[in-house]
Amino acid sequence: MTGRQISIFGGAHIDRRARIFGTTVPGSSNPGSWFEEAGGGGFNAARNLARLGLDVRMISPRGGDAAGGMVAQAANEAGVIDCSFIFLDRKTPSYTAILENDGNLVIALADMELYKLFSPRRLQQKAMREIVSSSDLIVTDANLPEETLTTLVARAKAESKAVAAIAISPAKVTRLVKCLTGLDFLFLNEAEARALTGRDSAAAAEWPVLLQAVGLTGGVVTRGGRPAVAFQHGQTVTVAPPQLDVLADVTGAGDSLAAGFLSAFIEGKPLGMCLRSGVAAASITVRSPLAVSEKMSRAMLDDAIRLVPPAEILS
Repeated sequence: MTGRQISIFGGAHIDRRARIFGTTVPGSSNPGSWFEEAGGGGFNAARNLARLGLDVRMISPRGGDAAGGMVAQAANEAGVIDCSFIFLDRKTPSYTAILENDGNLVIALADMELYKLFSPRRLQQKAMREIVSSSDLIVTDANLPEETLTTLVARAKAESKAVAAIAISPAKVTRLVKCLTGLDFLFLNEAEARALTGRDSAAAAEWPVLLQAVGLTGGVVTRGGRPAVAFQHGQTVTVAPPQLDVLADVTGAGDSLAAGFLSAFIEGKPLGMCLRSGVAAASITVRSPLAVSEKMSRAMLDDAIRLVPPAEILS
């Protein structure tokens, strides 16, 4: 462990993924296979950060069911400190995705009703206040209710903590609108950026301008196989993803990019190096059938960074 403490608030649930064997035929039965593992945007980032040697705490509600037990086991195996709270009479949230044979998403369903019970009042508890106070970095995802996100970011900034957020989806990223000015970084893809700004953009250099116009001071926009763009404090950089010989599954790629980026950010690395680290972490994840690669480590990330092109400074 590095001694730097990261506390992550958000989704820690079950991911169920089906992969279609052949060509996808909408509206009919498609032969395929089924897979289940622990997941959630915040939890994926937490496990990656822990495997990279950071001291990571996860705070999330879950049910008192077998799925909740699977989440607890996954936290333990990754070295994440599990500070979650359990509702014994509720079921653990889940995310169910249908993937094409090449790993790309067809459609997904998120059963996340339990997260509504993570209210702002819970953040007033002594244990929650102490977690925020003792953290070097607060990370949240948009699975939590809007008022909880707003309260958490305000409390963290009142204590001069760095704060980052993961957008999760176009439908959920708008929950962050009221606290955008308090974020040091928001991690999102182009679909989520469109939902937040109401604008479309094909050029990497345009996203920082559009996002700053809605109040965001720093962020990272991923663009599939095209260069990702990061911006903060008037600086904008892009990094192209390396060529991959194998694409196993894109699930969790954005979460691992956030983890790789933040692991460099908390060490004080410059923006371009942070983005290279994030892109490298994502390249490790998409080679794995799991949302969090069991091979993720500091040594593997360092090797992967060497394959990522240098950052291009746009401003």
